[in-house]
Amino acid sequence: MCTVLFSYKTTPGYRLVLAANRDEFFERPSEPLSWWDDSREILAGRDLRGGGTWLGVARSGKYGVLTNYREVPQVPDREKAVSRGVILPKYFRASQNAAEFLDALKNEASKFRGFNLLVGDEESLGYYSNRNGQFQELPPGIYGLSNHLLDSPWPKVERGKMLLRQVLSKNGFSTQMLEEVLCDTRQPEEHTLPDTGIGREWERKLAPIFISTENYGTCSSAILTIENDGRITFSERTFVHGTKGAQTETQRCFTIE
Repeated sequence: MCTVLFSYKTTPGYRLVLAANRDEFFERPSEPLSWWDDSREILAGRDLRGGGTWLGVARSGKYGVLTNYREVPQVPDREKAVSRGVILPKYFRASQNAAEFLDALKNEASKFRGFNLLVGDEESLGYYSNRNGQFQELPPGIYGLSNHLLDSPWPKVERGKMLLRQVLSKNGFSTQMLEEVLCDTRQPEEHTLPDTGIGREWERKLAPIFISTENYGTCSSAILTIENDGRITFSERTFVHGTKGAQTETQRCFTIE
């Protein structure tokens, strides 16, 4: 998951409005949004290589999002590190609330490569990164997260937050409006690009909200809303990338009352 835009307790009628793109190498196998087993307790996509997820909800009302922290070289060693995707299922199955879980996670965070984590429940929404080591309980606001720390002023984050504000300022918003934000391919100006050690060519390729290259890009777009009464609506579009660009492959939508 590489671009996450969300409004927390600022949109009338909604506790959370979240729009997120998952960017990944096309060869990495995954399953689309679905219930994980017959118990129907976890609703999420699944990374078939690591066994975890990047975005999901639990029937209990818990929800969470994970993004990688871009760094060169990777620390710890790629082959020895535990998959970051296992963190969210562990939270969904834990008895702790969001704050308690993040507090406990600090003790084992060093065994993972760099990550950003948002976990929420009915009471609060917390943020933690093992690259700054600080837990934040988020106040109401509009936020953006990519592959650096929360609200780092990367062009895609700043533009995404602006577009999200525009959508939510209208008299009513729709899933389609949020999907259009996630499909934004505007290329930022060269001087605004971050320098994360991957070279200017890749900084350009990864700069838009929606990414499409020969072997890496936006594989899915998700919209998650949680209303004040607890009703959850979770939808996902997955994409196939080819010579004619990205084509929608599947659309799925689930509601938890």
